[in-house]
Amino acid sequence: MKAIHTTIPDVLIIEPNVFGDERGFFFESFNRRQFAKLTGREVDFVQDNHSRSAKNVLRGLHYQIQQAQGKLVRVVQGEVFDVVVDIRKFSPTFGQHVGVKLSADNKRMLWIPEGFAHGFLVLSDTAEFLYKTTDYWAPEFERSLAWNDPDIGIQWPIQGAPTLSAKDQQASPLAKAEHFA
Repeated sequence: MKAIHTTIPDVLIIEPNVFGDERGFFFESFNRRQFAKLTGREVDFVQDNHSRSAKNVLRGLHYQIQQAQGKLVRVVQGEVFDVVVDIRKFSPTFGQHVGVKLSADNKRMLWIPEGFAHGFLVLSDTAEFLYKTTDYWAPEFERSLAWNDPDIGIQWPIQGAPTLSAKDQQASPLAKAEHFA
């Protein structure tokens, strides 16, 4: 496994060592020792989530104001454009974002520590998205940032409007959102 640094130092792209031949492939999608070595953190993942979405579905940008979740995300079928936004008020990268294509083909994962809003746009006909979290889902603390906030300036690779949930249609711009101190 290797880590690729992004423009936000705490957010890492993780590439597994993939062993393949004519039969298929094998790789470790998680190894606690390797993860700690790459990230410098001992984490305890408490929940695994799996979603399936259709093309042009945009989920996010979600975060929890309490019970903040670190996430290790990956795609096992299809392709997504995955985005994280730093919402740690006193961070030097506050309001900045990172966007990365994750797919079943590239097998990349993204480590998103606590204090970030997260979302993804499905680029393929469908995509199955898996993620581990460091805390439990707490719907009473969940918030959404507006996917199209011009102050954040995400260049989503989509023509037209994405398909959003009712909750994401009501999301707040960064200037009015609750942040992490």
